[in-house]
Amino acid sequence: MRIVRYTLLADDETTRIPFGFGDDLFGEGDSSQAGSWGLLVDDLVYPLLRAPYLSVDKGGQYRPAVTGSSHRLDEVRLLAPVKPTKIACVGRNYAEHAAELGNEVPSEPLIFLKPPTTVIGPDAPVVYPAISARVDHEGELAVVIGRRCRNVSEADALHYVFGYTVANDVTARDLQQKDGQWSRAKGFDTFAPVGPWVDTAFDPTNRTLRCLVNDVVRQQSTTALMVYSIPRIIAHVARFMTLEPGDLILTGTPSGIGPVQPGDIMAVEIEGLGTIRNQVVAETLA
Repeated sequence: MRIVRYTLLADDETTRIPFGFGDDLFGEGDSSQAGSWGLLVDDLVYPLLRAPYLSVDKGGQYRPAVTGSSHRLDEVRLLAPVKPTKIACVGRNYAEHAAELGNEVPSEPLIFLKPPTTVIGPDAPVVYPAISARVDHEGELAVVIGRRCRNVSEADALHYVFGYTVANDVTARDLQQKDGQWSRAKGFDTFAPVGPWVDTAFDPTNRTLRCLVNDVVRQQSTTALMVYSIPRIIAHVARFMTLEPGDLILTGTPSGIGPVQPGDIMAVEIEGLGTIRNQVVAETLA
């Protein structure tokens, strides 16, 4: 099944804010009330009573509770299909990407965090920070956690996965190099476009991943070239932190990363999963 979050276009009151876009995480007094969950079937969105990973039957199966009338897909604006408490990311998980930046492949998964305030949905603008001189795209496969997860084995790790989605780990490369650690470079508001949905039936094995800028291919690889597998990554992360339902794990980017400029349109697509597009806009300072 495919899970979305959305607002109705007829009710959409999106407003501009200083750093870019009034998505559900920003510009709302209570972000927990912003947007609705939905089940996407063909071109119809069926409203859900609650976050789908909170509807689990006695057999451990996800049973989303549908409520209300359906909406056509062209009647809604898709938001990010996740509301994570944290975003755990894997650095240098493709050997060619590590090499293009002059780095060795790490001896174990290299983990960093992005704050939840980086998350935006499909078509929402990515804000180019005024304090950066180089912002890069990084197309990635993202794992969505479905159950609280701590100290799990690789063999059991996939039982805690709710589904998969497409992500872009936008990075201020100059600040990453300047700081030596990655919190600032990876943590700007709007630096984690995610979507367009979470697919619970998706098989991530050997899938083509591409990132395009203005319709020109910048990155093209396959998930088969990940250094560390998804079960290995989940087990590694869950060894030192608790993963909550809805949390995201970004599994790393392949080679071909490069700079973008205000006005550029980034598209990340994963074979059989979906595509997200986001335009880069210059930061407007008050």
